[in-house]
Amino acid sequence: MIAFSSVSKQYGGQILFVDASFQINPGEKVGLVGPNGAGKTTVFRLVVGEEQADDGAIERPKKLTIGYFRQDVGDLRGRSILAETCAGAGEVSELAEELARLTVELERDPPKLERGELASTRGIDAVVERFGEVQARYQDLGGYELEARAQEILHGLGFRPEQVHDDVSTLSGGWKMRVALAQILLARPELLLLDEPTNYLDLESILWLEAFLRGYTGTVVMTCHDREVMNRVATKIVEIDGGELRSYGGNYDFYERAREIEAERREAAYARQQARLAKESRFIERFKTHVAKAAQVQSRLKKLDKIEKLAEPRRIAERDIQLRAPARSGDDVVRLDNLRKAYGAHVVHDKLVMTVRRRERWAVMGENGAGKSTLLKMIAGVLAPDAGEAVIGAAVEMGYYAQHVMEGLSGDRTILEELAEHAPLANQGTLRNLAGAFGFQDDDVFKPISVLSGGERARLALAKIVYDAPNLLVLDEPTNHLDIATKRALVRALRDYEGTLIFVSHDRQFLSALATRVLELAPGAPPRLYGGTYDEYVASTGREAPGMRA
Repeated sequence: MIAFSSVSKQYGGQILFVDASFQINPGEKVGLVGPNGAGKTTVFRLVVGEEQADDGAIERPKKLTIGYFRQDVGDLRGRSILAETCAGAGEVSELAEELARLTVELERDPPKLERGELASTRGIDAVVERFGEVQARYQDLGGYELEARAQEILHGLGFRPEQVHDDVSTLSGGWKMRVALAQILLARPELLLLDEPTNYLDLESILWLEAFLRGYTGTVVMTCHDREVMNRVATKIVEIDGGELRSYGGNYDFYERAREIEAERREAAYARQQARLAKESRFIERFKTHVAKAAQVQSRLKKLDKIEKLAEPRRIAERDIQLRAPARSGDDVVRLDNLRKAYGAHVVHDKLVMTVRRRERWAVMGENGAGKSTLLKMIAGVLAPDAGEAVIGAAVEMGYYAQHVMEGLSGDRTILEELAEHAPLANQGTLRNLAGAFGFQDDDVFKPISVLSGGERARLALAKIVYDAPNLLVLDEPTNHLDIATKRALVRALRDYEGTLIFVSHDRQFLSALATRVLELAPGAPPRLYGGTYDEYVASTGREAPGMRA
């Protein structure tokens, strides 16, 4: 379906690919992986023709239908959520519009049609003929089931049935991203290009999307920082690394094992050659002045010249996030006493009672609208409850992270200046290591905050909070926008963290690694507290997210 043949691409002095080749076959589910800035998004743009290769060829069928989900969404307004979703369904939505126009023409004054005075001088026979052609194509594409399928997809992505008739302009940026994703899934193109489709989804929606993609008859190419999604959906991994593209048949776990084996083989081959070269060099150095050994020395010199030297293998350095030991808090860290919160007639929390004790790690789980973020806001003191109280214990120092925290970053400063302002006693090396742990390498630290993407701002805000290492961390979706390597580093740091943790996350590996307690919230139902790990919670309920069937 898609073939890259000896493709090279660079931006200025940055080389992304050199003589890179790979292919994508019909029906494959491909995970595209690589460090930030390696060129994953560029691959998508080359496939859709938004950019051209500097050298080489990219082959694709001329009539291939492509759906491309990207992280920037346009200004959606003027339609309901359902209508906007249907309008983005590609050819079938265009046919629907043409059917509507033809229907209007057929319902007009028949004598005028007969005289060819309507429909751009077309007679009624031409209009009827065109109507039949459009209707047949519309039916073949499932047009008459379009709205029902749109509602099913929107429901899977977290929209309530009554919500789909609201104006799309009332949605936040994250929910508009869900609409954009729904449009592409509804269109059912032959090739789906998905750039981080799970960033704004909750766990229930992610599980639904996994099932949808596994059953999708077309081809899927996706980038995703959620390891579980890559494991469950991808059947092939294409890695971009150091200007090369390499393919691995299997899921993400298989790719990592294969990559480790390859790395060990390259290290062993390099070590063997270095040992051989060293041995020959010692012989030459020892006998270069011996007349009797002159012929042997010359022979070995010629051999050394002919040997194709192996480059030293590139080694991936694991990022490391250092958390300073926090001061000890009291044993009762947070006490929720008959907490109540409602928005109009919609009651989110009612008489919520629980106590969070020192060193506990609580995962707050619940379906969309259950009030997870609302609860964290009340604990953090940024939202007042309608009744009851959230009491913070003795000697508790809180760090609160949510997506809106990034709004407090100064656009006039660079990344390094922002970190230095936050931690004036830290030296440059410490701050650079902190920035590097969250994906800001080398000269990235001199980027002004004003040019950072939303994801980069989120990582910077999280870095500041992690540096402080308070004895209570309240984290709302901390893994959004983090790549897999950064997530691993964050998990390692929080696993050794000596404080208390309350968090919301849709990342199952993060949940599994850290949660020792689970609070399950459900609209209109009392909260349920599980005194065990996330894995034990899954085993006891038979489901990975509230509301999902076993």
